[in-house]
Amino acid sequence: MSEEMVIGEELSTKAKSEYSDSDIQVLDGLEAVRKRPGMYIASTSSKGLHHLVWEIVDNGIDEAMAGYATKIVVSVDKDNIVRVEDDGRGMPVGINEKTGKSTIETIFTVLHAGGKFGGGAYKVSGGLHGVGASVVNALSEWLEVRVFHDGKVYFVRFENGGHAVEPLKIIGDCDPDKHGSLISFKADPLIFTETTVYEYETLRDRLRQLAFLNKGIRIIYNDDRVEEAKQHHEFHFEGGLKEYVAFLNKNRTKIHEHVIYCEGHEQGIEAEIAVQYNDGYQPNVYTFCNNINTV
Repeated sequence: MSEEMVIGEELSTKAKSEYSDSDIQVLDGLEAVRKRPGMYIASTSSKGLHHLVWEIVDNGIDEAMAGYATKIVVSVDKDNIVRVEDDGRGMPVGINEKTGKSTIETIFTVLHAGGKFGGGAYKVSGGLHGVGASVVNALSEWLEVRVFHDGKVYFVRFENGGHAVEPLKIIGDCDPDKHGSLISFKADPLIFTETTVYEYETLRDRLRQLAFLNKGIRIIYNDDRVEEAKQHHEFHFEGGLKEYVAFLNKNRTKIHEHVIYCEGHEQGIEAEIAVQYNDGYQPNVYTFCNNINTV
């Protein structure tokens, strides 16, 4: 076969692939998340799986940083179903004027829908792009939301990539003083083909760290998959960063007993610093912005 014939054959192959109007796809709702999950949670490996938990927990943490939540309970059962409950204000249960759906359905089905854009509902928050809850919904086999407001329990369930089974509804009564949200979800094995099993140590260590970073908050971790002695943890540190540094230094020889601590506020920015020297040669400096480790 001559060189000219080979070139002609390659050109012919390329010409068969046309670029036309029908090649342009429009993904509705949460389809884009399921099509390219790595764009939203970095990967569909174990790291991405745990990212689902952090997205929901961070919403409770944001309520705590806003001064409305004092306790977050994270539970994992033997089927790796995750439940996250906080005692914050609870998501709004009315109708969103832009979508015509309940605000809760909007939060969990519309990308970039949340209360962290204008600065009114949250002065400080870990997530600012408004995709966290909806991404978790999109990548779950099913997800359920319960919100406690004014003595009522509001409920909505999503299935098949984040589609509401039926609109938000009231399913019962609760204590008039009870408020907050309870999110339950099961990661979709069609997305997380590598694993749908959460790592006990990863969950425990991150939740403990969040309790250190947010002094006064109480974070409870329940895990039915491990031996009884490890099934229940309660993290609560009134000393915050001071206790975190003491924890990191507990197996080291300290140069001075008391942790150096300072905090300040300027131009809308708050900062906390805690330091304790030990006799080691390797310095360990950990920095966080809105609970996110700025590596």
